[in-house]
Amino acid sequence: MTTDPAPVLSVADSMSPQPAPEPEEFASHSRNVGRLRSLSDVLLETDEKLRLGETAGARVWPTGFEALDLALTGGFRSGELVLIGGPQGLGKTAMALQMLRNAVAANRSAVLFTYEHDAHSILERLIAIEAGAIKGIEGVGLTKIRAGFEARHSRARSMRERFADTVGGAEAVEALEGYADRLHVHTSSGMHTTIDAIRAAVAEVAASDGRPPLVLVDYLQKVPVPGVTNEEDRISVVVERLKDMSLELGVPVVAIVAADKSSLVAGRRMRVNDLRGSSALAYEADVVLILNDKYDIVAKHHLVYHLGNAERFRHWVVMSIEKNRNGADHLELEFQKRFEQGRFEPEGRVVEEQLIEERVYQQ
Repeated sequence: MTTDPAPVLSVADSMSPQPAPEPEEFASHSRNVGRLRSLSDVLLETDEKLRLGETAGARVWPTGFEALDLALTGGFRSGELVLIGGPQGLGKTAMALQMLRNAVAANRSAVLFTYEHDAHSILERLIAIEAGAIKGIEGVGLTKIRAGFEARHSRARSMRERFADTVGGAEAVEALEGYADRLHVHTSSGMHTTIDAIRAAVAEVAASDGRPPLVLVDYLQKVPVPGVTNEEDRISVVVERLKDMSLELGVPVVAIVAADKSSLVAGRRMRVNDLRGSSALAYEADVVLILNDKYDIVAKHHLVYHLGNAERFRHWVVMSIEKNRNGADHLELEFQKRFEQGRFEPEGRVVEEQLIEERVYQQ
């Protein structure tokens, strides 16, 4: 196993350096993986959980995106591998980070493995997301938050003071302080943060928090596999082991997936087979969500005969549920962009317009 030098830190930087003993429920789930058991054992175990008032089925982590949670019959489930793909710059990381924020705000636990951003950048994004959740579109934007941190001649000695004159900034910092110990950020390395390192960190967070976390990997193609140089083989190993980890530890694993360069063409709709890597991506995943810019994939008669639609459609992203083992799939949802705050409006709705090579969906 490769030693990972990067620590797991909560947003509040308050995680205990000494792992606590594994919580009984978490340890019990880990022991059940790989065992040969009779159905009678499973029945007895399930009855015992019900007798104790515990959840007998899968745990569910709501995403906080209402239309998506409805389609997923509640949200992401323990043991699931979820892939989020789409063109560069369309907000995959923003949406996934907002899902993590929503989970911890609802008193869950979460851990982010970020291969492209440092912990402070994640903090800036979370303040913007939180300000938007509190104050709506009037909330302070990401640009102003970054400028506030970079200002050198301020008398403010705390983040609340630094953002006291912004709309929602101080309130956002206060909200983050309320759940910061449940959201952990692992600044990951494409050289050292292997699947073994990810698994060890997830187990550490589960032991520290006393419950399994929602896991986000940003992004899948960055995860190294020692001794495997062929990209397709490496991605196959990574996706298979992420799925194994989700089952073994009883956690939902959300992985952001890069697109194949050949699919990055304006006006072309991205699908699951455009994700960079191997066929194992679609095979192993339980849920596959593909983002596309609505303007690029709406049937052109909506633009030709309704010129005012062009600008309006640019403010929406279409999320295609291309695979869903536990609910509706082949469904198109749309969410409004709020990129100045690094977020999306959480309500969403079913797409009504006809899309490229698709039938019309009605609410």
